[in-house]
Amino acid sequence: MSTTFPAYLISKTEDGQSTDLCTISTDDLMDGDVTVKVEYSALNYKDGLALTGKAPVVRRFPLVPGIDFAGEVISSENSQFKSGDRVVLNGFGVGEVHSGGFAGIARVKGDWLVSLPEAFTARQAMAIGTAGYTAMLCVMALESHGLTPDAGDILVTGAAGGVGSVAVSLLARSGYRVFAATGRPEEQDYLTGLGASEIVDRHEFSGKAKPLSRERWAGAIDVAGGNTLANVLSQMNYGGAVAACGLAESMDLPTSVAPFILRGASLLGVDSVMAPLEKREQAWRRLEKELDLDLLERMTVEIGFDGLPEAAEQILAGKVRGRTVVKIPD
Repeated sequence: MSTTFPAYLISKTEDGQSTDLCTISTDDLMDGDVTVKVEYSALNYKDGLALTGKAPVVRRFPLVPGIDFAGEVISSENSQFKSGDRVVLNGFGVGEVHSGGFAGIARVKGDWLVSLPEAFTARQAMAIGTAGYTAMLCVMALESHGLTPDAGDILVTGAAGGVGSVAVSLLARSGYRVFAATGRPEEQDYLTGLGASEIVDRHEFSGKAKPLSRERWAGAIDVAGGNTLANVLSQMNYGGAVAACGLAESMDLPTSVAPFILRGASLLGVDSVMAPLEKREQAWRRLEKELDLDLLERMTVEIGFDGLPEAAEQILAGKVRGRTVVKIPD
């Protein structure tokens, strides 16, 4: 029997795409072996691009956007899940080539799902979302490189955003001295409240990078790319590492080999979309143990379903702080 529910639907048009809030049914969902009642989703930078059409994020039409969701299994043909199970999804092309979380119901492959950790509600899981899960993957990458709190200062770019906010919180709680780079000086109290030791003006990293600059950072988490990442690389301590996970500034990387062959610096690529299940589960276990839920709440804003278009414009304009969770209507 078909069930109807509200959803955002992106359709192809002659001029690009249209995004409409409408009512669809379970008959409209894509193939999958697990059907989930979505309780919460989240707004990420990629979702902003998808909703506005300002970058070709969506590659299949029509499609429900939303790269994250959390909720309860309605039905399952997958042996790993049964009706009533609590689950969370991040990535795997959902919201890009497979309909996602900005709808009352989602149908996906069970292999893409992770059991919702007992410590988190669906809302808290989406307050973490892809951004927080990516931040933990970055921390894990730096740790695997051998980074420890006594190695030196750590830089987080885009620190007031979703990835940055969670990264600052996680690193500070683990004992690192965290420098938070932001272009919004009014967020100083917010960032120091998350544990940042110092605030750095992001414009320090906006110009053309020298092959090498003064050594400053034992490690870094970068969400920007472009000149920002090039400058950060030029300032790495000998043997330091940057975990790169975003392109908010640019997909380009105008750097040289100097940081790598003269200082032994490492650039660690972090992908959250297709990360294997084992790594995902490890990241969520770490978040369950290490993330301060009071700080998570402090960095979270909840919006209604009809507030998504405006919020999408704001996140692309750099006006969104921390994490934005979306309550999905019943």
